[in-house]
Amino acid sequence: MATMKMDRSTLWEVSSRTIVYAAIGAALYGILLVAQIPIPGTTVSVRPAFALVPFFGYAFGPVVGLFTGLVGNAVGDQISGWGLLTSWNWSIANGLVGLIAGLAPLYLARWVNGDLRDRAIGGAVAGAIAVVIGFLFTFTDLVIQSGNTVGGVTTFYFTVIVADLIATIILVPILVYAWEPVKAQLGR
Repeated sequence: MATMKMDRSTLWEVSSRTIVYAAIGAALYGILLVAQIPIPGTTVSVRPAFALVPFFGYAFGPVVGLFTGLVGNAVGDQISGWGLLTSWNWSIANGLVGLIAGLAPLYLARWVNGDLRDRAIGGAVAGAIAVVIGFLFTFTDLVIQSGNTVGGVTTFYFTVIVADLIATIILVPILVYAWEPVKAQLGR
């Protein structure tokens, strides 16, 4: 990530490398979603695997992040028994998180192009911003489809945000630190 390009056109490039990283990210996220830590008193769980969505977006770009979140969440829903179309808008929200984190070179140039510590912090910041913005899309489910009140929506939205922020802020920097030596060996 030390040499992330600021050129908008390269952010949207789809190459064989993009496809491979997207497939790996979606598969890992979908399969690892089975591991969840329930938050007492809520119907929400901290999903450590969620950190893969902003990480893959941040490390490999918005296309990879979008695919990782969208397809990975759909795979996780299938594995858990929710079904593919039951929570399609939550899959889109997960994809938006990956996409927004992948846009980090456009709005976090100082951290993205800094030293390893700065890149790790940049990953956490990009992920946190992406979580807060991307999950706004879930209001389509919470208000339109479910008919919840504003108070119920706000409570549910904030508990989901807090749970995903916990995973993102703690684990994305760790993933950035772990990825750097691998990236250097791959010559990226």
